[in-house]
Amino acid sequence: MGITAALLGTTGYTGMVLLRLLEGHPEVERILPGSSSKTGEPVSSVDPGFGTSVKCGSHSFLSQDQILAEKPDVVFSCLPHLASAAMCLPFYKKSVIIDLSADFRIPDPDVFYKAYGEQPPVKEFLSGSVYGLVEWHRETIASSDLIAVPGCYPTATLLPLLPAAKHLGSGGNIIVNALSGVSGAGKKAKEMLIFAERSENTCAYSPGRTHRHTPEIQYYLDAHTKETENYTLYFTPHLVPLKRGMEVTTVLTVKDGVKNSDITSVFDEYYGTSPFVRINKAHIPETRETRGSNTCSISWYLDGNQLFLFSCIDNLVKGASGQAVQNMNIRFGFDETLGLPAYGEV
Repeated sequence: MGITAALLGTTGYTGMVLLRLLEGHPEVERILPGSSSKTGEPVSSVDPGFGTSVKCGSHSFLSQDQILAEKPDVVFSCLPHLASAAMCLPFYKKSVIIDLSADFRIPDPDVFYKAYGEQPPVKEFLSGSVYGLVEWHRETIASSDLIAVPGCYPTATLLPLLPAAKHLGSGGNIIVNALSGVSGAGKKAKEMLIFAERSENTCAYSPGRTHRHTPEIQYYLDAHTKETENYTLYFTPHLVPLKRGMEVTTVLTVKDGVKNSDITSVFDEYYGTSPFVRINKAHIPETRETRGSNTCSISWYLDGNQLFLFSCIDNLVKGASGQAVQNMNIRFGFDETLGLPAYGEV
C-alpha cells in the first residue's frame, strides 16, 4: 500500500510542481490537494496543464477539515512565511509535516525575529523541527515528524559552502552573490515582477546583511563551523529575467597551502555518494543544466587563497518541491531518488 500525501497551498508555483512530482511518485497512492481560497473548485481551473490525475480523487481542491478527515500520512505545506505554521498545527503528531515556508527553519527565536521582524508563529515546536538540507541531515530527517525545507537561496549557498568553510576556510568574511529567476518570488502579483519590468533587466536587492535569508544561512554556517572558524556572511541576491533557475557565486579565504586536490577530496568525502549533488571542477555550471531537476551542480576556482564556489539549482525543484519529496523519501524509508528528476536541460 502506498501513502496518502496532502498539500496545503497547492495553487502556488511550489504547490503545482509538488503536485506533479507526487503524481509520478510510485509510492504515493493518493493526493489530497488543498486550497483555502479555491475549495471545491477543480484543480484544472487553476492548473490546466496538470491534466487528469489518477491520484486526486474528486479532482477538486479540498478544505483543511476535509484533508484532516482523510488522515494523510504526510502533509506538505506550501503556504507563505508566517502563515504556514498555524495551518500545520491541526496535523501535528497525526501526520508527518514537511513545511516549505520559513516558519520552522530557524530554531533560535532571536535569529528568526532578525530575519522576519516577528516572533516565530509556533515557537514551542521549533526545537522539534529538523532542517531538511538532506545531504547534511539525513539521519535526523529519517526519524522526524516535522521537517523544515530550506529556502532556495540557502540550499544553493550552503551545499558548496559548508564543506569548504568547515575544512578549508580560514574564517573572516564570506561574500555571496546570488542570481534567481522570478518564480522564486512566488505567484502573488507584484509590479516589479511583470514582464515589462523584468524582461532585459536585472538588479540587486537587499544587499549585504539585509536579506531575510542571510540569518538562515549564517545560522547553519555557524552550526557546522563554530568549532573551527568564525565567519561573517555578506549575501546579495539579484533578480534576473529567467522564469526559474538559480546561480550562486561564493568567495571565501582558505588556509595557506590549500590545493585543488584538497578541495576535490573534501567534496568527494561529503558528496561522493549523494545522488543529487554533481561536482565538476572543469566546468562552471549554468542554470539550464539543473532546470527541471533535483540536482545541485557545483564547481570551483582557486586563486591563491581565494576560493570561488559556483552552484546552480532549479529554485522550484531542489530549492523547494523536489527537496521536499527528497525529505519524504528519506523519512518514509523509500529510495532517496524515487520520483525525482536528476537531469536538467540539454
